[in-house]
Amino acid sequence: MRGDLEWGTIPNLARSAAERFGEDEAIVDGEIRLSFVDLWIEARAAAKAYVAAGIEPGDRVALWAPNIWEWPVALLGLHAVGAAVVPLNTRFKGGEAAYVLRRSRAKLLVTIDGFLGNDYVAMLEGEDLPDLRDTVVLRPEGRAGTSWIDFLLGGASVDDSTIDERLAAVGPDDVSDIMFTSGTTGAPKGVVAHHGPTVRAFTEWAELVGLRRGDRYLVINPFFHSFGYRAGIVSSLVAGATMIPQAVFDVPEAMRNIAAHRITMLPGAPAIYQTLLNHPDRAEHDLSSLRLAVTGAAAIPVSLIEQMWSDLGIETVLTAYGLTEATGFVTSCRAEDDARTIAETSGRAIDGVEVRIVDDDGVEQQPGDPGEIVVRGYNVMAGYFEDPEQTAEAIDADGWLHTGDIGWMDERGYIRITDRKKDMYIVGGFNAYPAEIENLLSRHPDIGQVAVIGVPDQRLGEVGMAFVVPAAGHSPDPDEIIAWAREHMANYKAPTYVRIVDALPLNPAGKVLKYQLREEALRA
Repeated sequence: MRGDLEWGTIPNLARSAAERFGEDEAIVDGEIRLSFVDLWIEARAAAKAYVAAGIEPGDRVALWAPNIWEWPVALLGLHAVGAAVVPLNTRFKGGEAAYVLRRSRAKLLVTIDGFLGNDYVAMLEGEDLPDLRDTVVLRPEGRAGTSWIDFLLGGASVDDSTIDERLAAVGPDDVSDIMFTSGTTGAPKGVVAHHGPTVRAFTEWAELVGLRRGDRYLVINPFFHSFGYRAGIVSSLVAGATMIPQAVFDVPEAMRNIAAHRITMLPGAPAIYQTLLNHPDRAEHDLSSLRLAVTGAAAIPVSLIEQMWSDLGIETVLTAYGLTEATGFVTSCRAEDDARTIAETSGRAIDGVEVRIVDDDGVEQQPGDPGEIVVRGYNVMAGYFEDPEQTAEAIDADGWLHTGDIGWMDERGYIRITDRKKDMYIVGGFNAYPAEIENLLSRHPDIGQVAVIGVPDQRLGEVGMAFVVPAAGHSPDPDEIIAWAREHMANYKAPTYVRIVDALPLNPAGKVLKYQLREEALRA
């Protein structure tokens, strides 16, 4: 089934889900239970509020909140009026969020008050945000911003016909979201995606995984991330699965949720399943309802796949590969694949998408030979937001997206990724980009030069290590730098280790030789 041809846009998909699945549960969040009909009613109410607030087609609305039931409501409402969502990472500090708000020229921010002790509104105080008209606060605990309830009341005078007209005007080629991702320049870039490719890709995702009506889907992957938003919300609307959002990654809570809600679908990083298998309290929870799992983003032992089948009783375990610049979905294993294929590869290309391995000159490599992974197809981004130069660097004249990921392909077309985006490393499933972290660390007064690499970590897969050359006349303290970093950047970006050095190894062009730093880190 081609989702982009049947539904075309995400709001049309939501409207269709209300028709197809009716009073089936769409979202269960604590005491809140919304059917698919309820979800669409709530989304239309939000759409009216956006219209009343002056949001026009093509405007950007930022969402800065964890996995709670209001997130998909706010998302579908803004989509219904032709606006694009700009998701913000809940781990962002004020300066990081402000950069994305400024760069995207978001007119409205929908956020939350008090999540994990964070006052997001207060974090933005003093920031220059010339385009931001208002801040709407979900579940307000303080007095800053407009409450979500008052925001919805503001839309009460908007006619249903206005929403119908707005909804009819949204097409598959309209922008659905701008997700900001960091790159080697260190400056986050906005990836522009359209409705049609998102609906098409995650209709196929749902079919490959085997997601079906009545599945109970524990969505731990953050809604602000492509995986949580697309594979979580969009795929559930396609298949008729019930979303049970979990706001914080916590394995004991996940086990309680699995047992209480009879969870059948649990996607996530390999560490989730490894922790489940090894948890001393696992026997106290009934996990027998689990049926589906999708993982990736880290090395996976074959034994883990086998244990997920045998010990957890999961029928279908798949690994997949995607990146934000390709709508989050490029390749996938298939349900009939063996454990070694699932563990050691990221699958083969999805329908309508081409994947190649090329050398530095763009020449396609033979099976087994390493090179850069390039992608061409409907899922490739429209471009970086208002950045034609960076777009041209990423997508060549023939339409191939150069991922920067290194790997090889076997004779079946299955890919194995060996390196990721040059220096990028993955902390507990989150992409960490050294150039961005180095730019942030360079603001510390004691730091003269800094280079960041990823080093192995038993719990998170990888964590950051910063090599610091002191600023003239300063004596940096590693513990103080780590504490400072945790105050000024998202926790997954903050380095776990800081090593003070006299100088960084450089090549003749002055570029830091990070392979030498990796070798030094391993020797320590």
